[in-house]
Amino acid sequence: MHPRLFEIPFVHLTIWSFGLMMVLGFLAALLLVRRLSRRGGLDPEIISNAALYSLIVGVVGARTFFVIHYFEQFRDDLPSVAAIWHGGLEFIGGLVPAVAFLLFYLHRRKLPIRRYLDIMAMGLMLGLAFGRIGCLLNGCCFGKPTTLPFSVRFPYRSYAYIRQINPDPQRDRAEPRLPLPQSEYLDFLAVDGTWYPKPLEELGEPQRRQVTEGRYRCLPVHPTQLYASALALLICGTMYVFWRRGLGDRPGRFARPGMAVAVLCILYGIGRFFLESIRDDNPYELGTLTISQVLTIAMFVAGVVFLGILVRTGPDATGRRKAQT
Repeated sequence: MHPRLFEIPFVHLTIWSFGLMMVLGFLAALLLVRRLSRRGGLDPEIISNAALYSLIVGVVGARTFFVIHYFEQFRDDLPSVAAIWHGGLEFIGGLVPAVAFLLFYLHRRKLPIRRYLDIMAMGLMLGLAFGRIGCLLNGCCFGKPTTLPFSVRFPYRSYAYIRQINPDPQRDRAEPRLPLPQSEYLDFLAVDGTWYPKPLEELGEPQRRQVTEGRYRCLPVHPTQLYASALALLICGTMYVFWRRGLGDRPGRFARPGMAVAVLCILYGIGRFFLESIRDDNPYELGTLTISQVLTIAMFVAGVVFLGILVRTGPDATGRRKAQT
């Protein structure tokens, strides 16, 4: 966990890991969509502009969704709403407005929507792979405790640690996973009922050893951020296979424009639903389902319906000829 990577001398500008990975993810996605747009016979400048605008809309949407979802964290510090470089974005909350904007933008310019969306979707997954690494460095989006050999252990006072030392009624957990002696380690009780531990420098040497290497150190958890990054890369590669087949002379039934988007909805819906079941940060909203699981169920159903429609439609011969120019 390294939320702050380094500070630029003289100007005292802190480089935050989450913000840096977002920038790197956007640049990687932009390079990919420009390259694929040339291969697909589309205008790379149009797709670059669409990517930039949709990024802005998506980030605003993702942050808005997160702030609404966890408003108690911002109630007493409203300026921190803008501090997206600290993390705190809901991917699903940003995806919906970004896609809505893209549909509007492409329709207004009378462009082939499905063909552009296919390429943009691959760029989205590549960018997400970078973004989830930023989540790991920032310490957010953490998983449940596990004994797997590839588990990760976050430091004292990390997001995961604070969650483990508190009960979590929003996830039907009445007792903390890691009970800390209140008088020795706990600092204050926040307005939302969360206990926060004392800063490490305020602890005595025996207590420091206990929270860094002893019985009270953070429990090892699933590296759900790395799972999510690997999932995004897998989906990106799968979409590329479907998209690439559509550029040939005989594309087949499963190589229509828009097929890559359908694949994204189906695979991400399944993968994110599973990831939510082993994450430990989002509250239950509907029974034992998080809001992301509810939305990914809808995403999966939409992907299956869209895929069925595309398979039943005839080949887009005009689109293929354009893709080969």
